[in-house]
Amino acid sequence: MNKVVVIGSNSFSGSDFIDLLLEKQNYQVIGISRSLEKSKEFLPYKKRNLDNFNFYQIDLNHDLEKLESILDEFRPDYIVNFAAQSEVAPSWKNPHHWFQTNAVGITNLANILKDKKYLKKYVHISSPEVYGTCVGFIKEDHPINPSTPYAASKAAGDLSLFTFYKNFDFPLVIVRATNVYGAYQQLFKIIPRSIIYMKQGKKIELHGGGKAVKSYIHIRDVSNGELSIMEKGKAGEIYHISPDKGIAVKDLVKQIADSMNVNFDDIVINVEERLGQDKAYTIDSSKIRNELGWIPKIDLDVGIKKTINWIDEFYSIIKAQSLEYLHIE
Repeated sequence: MNKVVVIGSNSFSGSDFIDLLLEKQNYQVIGISRSLEKSKEFLPYKKRNLDNFNFYQIDLNHDLEKLESILDEFRPDYIVNFAAQSEVAPSWKNPHHWFQTNAVGITNLANILKDKKYLKKYVHISSPEVYGTCVGFIKEDHPINPSTPYAASKAAGDLSLFTFYKNFDFPLVIVRATNVYGAYQQLFKIIPRSIIYMKQGKKIELHGGGKAVKSYIHIRDVSNGELSIMEKGKAGEIYHISPDKGIAVKDLVKQIADSMNVNFDDIVINVEERLGQDKAYTIDSSKIRNELGWIPKIDLDVGIKKTINWIDEFYSIIKAQSLEYLHIE
């Protein structure tokens, strides 16, 4: 069995990737997160047979020696790193926290991993935010032009990792996926929050009138792409994962409202745009499609309905949760 370490296993994307690995049944998996495992309502892999899974609570910024010990004992073939300070708007308040995790912490980890001969591939989950506003569908060689502390910290981390690839043959592959969504997502994200607000009859704030164009892609499509990249991606390469087209945030919310038989005009309010908000967030994913045979399979309408069903199933628990982002240093 191939051995995989998933760092950031409590994250939305990390937990779904683990769920996919355990579904395949030919991987031995270790999950690493700085927080304790979430409950089954927010961790999809909890419904699986966990005989091939172990979890360790480790903070990359403080416990690298402990992590290295676990890695040397397990000797993973692959490491997939989802760990990051990942929110854009809050990054303005404590930008040094974002740089510590997304640039300094990543660099310290790579410095340890560069000498591990057992490691076949290190898959780093980056973000298209590093490009800034996207005009047209941009490719992997597009210049980076970050416009927020979050984006700048991710860009700095990516550039640092490439120095290890160039000088030590570090088996790095970088993934940049667009706006991921689906069941089990953090409740403060636009799709689950909109669903919950509509159920509760609350107004949904559309920053800048919701004109910003995003590229929403279902989490399982992304996880399948990441698995292909882990197994078949070329070291030193960047791969984009994206849907066929983007959608304005206001149109996304209207699509959710239509799925829930709610009048769009009754539940939205326009507010001022966020600082540093990119006008468009669209990228070209022809590289992974042509080289690795990946294609997205879950339409936005289907994905939204799956997310609604998840919230309906666990609503008695979900409704008691906070819908606000909670920053942890």
